[in-house]
Amino acid sequence: MGENVSHLSLGKFLRARRQRLTPEEVGLPSYGRRRTPGLRREEVAQLAHIGTSWYTSLEQDRDVSPSEEVLDSLAHALRLNADERRYLHMLAQPKRAKEEERAIKDASIGLTRIVKSLDPNPAFIMGRNWDLLEWNKAAEFVFQLPAFSKETHGHPNWMRRFLTDSSLRSNNTDWEAKAQVMIARFRADYAHFPNDARFKALIEEFMQASELFRETWPLHDVQAATDCHKHWSDPRIGEMVFEHVVLQLPNNSEMKIMVYTASSDTAIRLQELLTAGRPNSRNS
Repeated sequence: MGENVSHLSLGKFLRARRQRLTPEEVGLPSYGRRRTPGLRREEVAQLAHIGTSWYTSLEQDRDVSPSEEVLDSLAHALRLNADERRYLHMLAQPKRAKEEERAIKDASIGLTRIVKSLDPNPAFIMGRNWDLLEWNKAAEFVFQLPAFSKETHGHPNWMRRFLTDSSLRSNNTDWEAKAQVMIARFRADYAHFPNDARFKALIEEFMQASELFRETWPLHDVQAATDCHKHWSDPRIGEMVFEHVVLQLPNNSEMKIMVYTASSDTAIRLQELLTAGRPNSRNS
């Protein structure tokens, strides 16, 4: 593929962020038409109150160690939001000397029981690489996951499924917007485990398999997972409405519990599906 797309680069992130800004947005004069979009390096350096050569070294990923104050000044100059600011600081940290610890492949019995008890609200446990470790019956119905079994070899991957499942694209008119948000969240999680071989292999796979991923990944957009309101559409079930909640264990940064709390109407229909043991044919 030529360029190592799975490599996390402070320089590429800074460049992508300055290219999305105009001089007018940051209170600088603009003189004529520019050959390239966004701010110039010297303009970012001026706004951040640092030398142009120093900023250039950062964009070129040279062996420099910016202080917390410099990073905060750059974040302010580039109008970074809270998620982007955290990401900037993570990229600027020294590379880890040791390899990442082995990824956790299984959830505890207690977590498994919690997820199963949440029916008819879809819920699943997602590992560091977005592999699904556990899920309940409601999640199986809504997201068309295979029946969960401890004996199943390999775990469904949440990002792979969203990018490659054609039914999701056809059933949801806002699929592209949802996918772009998920890619931004995937990048934010990857920054926690920059040496993880599984993450790197998945990125290369998605670059090959998904045009949207190829277009979105180089933009270096990042976004942390937050609680939000979600609409989901499926011709077998109808229109569904959820409050999406992300739970993270205080002693385990790589495992998330994803809960989709259904609205009253959605919960009634999902409970009917669970009782019947299969999705019905109701259309939206």
